[in-house]
Amino acid sequence: MYLQDQHKIWLATGETPIYLEPSMANRHGLIAGATGTGKTVTLKVAAESFSDMGVPVFLADIKGDLSGMCQPGKENKHIRRSIDTMGLTDFDYTAYPVRFFDVYGRQGHPVRTTISEMGPELLSRLLGLNETQSGVLRIVFRIADDKGLLLIDLKDLRSMVQYVGDNAKEYKLTYGNISSQSVGAIQRALLSLEDEGGDIFFGEPALDIADWMDWDEDGRGVMNILECQELFQHPLLYATFLLWMLSELYEMLPEAGDLDKPKLAFFCDEAHLLFKDAPKALVEKVEQVVRLIRSKGVSVWFITQNPSDLPDSVLGQIGNRVQHALRAYTPNDQKALRSAAKSFRANPAFDTEEALQALGVGEALVSVLDEKGVPSIVERANILPPRSSMSAAEESKIQAAVNSSPLRDKYTQTEDRRSAYEVLEEARQQETAREEEEARQAAWEKEQAAKQAAWEKEQAARQRTARQSASRRPAATSRARTTTSRRRQDPLEKAINSAANTVGRELG
Repeated sequence: MYLQDQHKIWLATGETPIYLEPSMANRHGLIAGATGTGKTVTLKVAAESFSDMGVPVFLADIKGDLSGMCQPGKENKHIRRSIDTMGLTDFDYTAYPVRFFDVYGRQGHPVRTTISEMGPELLSRLLGLNETQSGVLRIVFRIADDKGLLLIDLKDLRSMVQYVGDNAKEYKLTYGNISSQSVGAIQRALLSLEDEGGDIFFGEPALDIADWMDWDEDGRGVMNILECQELFQHPLLYATFLLWMLSELYEMLPEAGDLDKPKLAFFCDEAHLLFKDAPKALVEKVEQVVRLIRSKGVSVWFITQNPSDLPDSVLGQIGNRVQHALRAYTPNDQKALRSAAKSFRANPAFDTEEALQALGVGEALVSVLDEKGVPSIVERANILPPRSSMSAAEESKIQAAVNSSPLRDKYTQTEDRRSAYEVLEEARQQETAREEEEARQAAWEKEQAAKQAAWEKEQAARQRTARQSASRRPAATSRARTTTSRRRQDPLEKAINSAANTVGRELG
């Protein structure tokens, strides 16, 4: 609960009230604990406090119970006991200004981004590519940039990958080796992503994170709730989306230095998914964003079951911690318990490790930064109750909030402007038309050549026939003359020739 007169966030109560300094909130926070220990209540209390002091909030709603923040809470015996125990004299139930977002567009404004904005690093993780395949994907992005081709949706990327694969020899010397195996692996991964519904995530209009920076008429920061119940069924898509939003915030916001309060509070539930099976380069990028985004006025809060779910490089950037109960059933759990206990500044009044196992629901060990940035001694405390509803809002209530939102018209209609797919498709059609024209020309020339060859063959045959006819005519004339001369012998000549022949034989 934000105390305006003290300019502090009243977060919990132990021996004394525990306050979070708004100027130290952008040193980030951690809310950890086993399932059912009260992490969601702590998250809601912190988010409500940020909204009360005029800080817009982003929340990933995995279980669906955060939607109830759009309506006032209702008293029950547990909340009444907390109010009486903590001495909350001015506690009242209230609804908060909420805008709903949904990747699938069912219970909120559709959330989209473009392939170019996602970038090759996050997209490689989303597609599950190895190092070699990721390198080829980076080449694809580089060629698209050099040729001025927009990569907006999955069909743009598929067309671009196919184009690069078809022209791999041409680009090899300039960009490096592009193997057909890697191109095939990327195309298969894109098909798998599309089958999982990833195609609806990429497109336009893309989410403008500047739309989160808004306030209601009372000056309270708007709560931007991303409905993640269905999205969380695809953990890799969920984690990649959150990482993209963090990166976008880092790129969009200008340097602000140390502020009296954050510009935005970003709550990342199930934060361990951000780093699960993530390559080293991506973990280093997240660490860099978490470290530097503080100077841009963003307070990042990680919600997870165990602090060991986060890399040490990220834990080292977190100054405010709310640790709910931990269970230690296995040797690994015991090791994680000891590690969590040692991360606090010890309180001589109790043993931190034992206290972590004895905390009840709604209790936590809390350590925050004071006004000088020094971590406070860990305190065992009870978290304040939330002022908004603990139950999920009805679907009709959510739809009413969506329909009345000023962002409705901006994100409802999709766009499909001319991008890489259209450009490459036009080029392919032109190339196909040119090849068809060349094929027709070649067929016509072949047909003409065949006709010419047939005509020449016919002419040659005719010439041979004429020559043969000409060569036969002199011989026939000679024989005719011989026959004629023989036929002209009269009977006297025949008698003389016969007598001569007879005399010759007798003499012989």
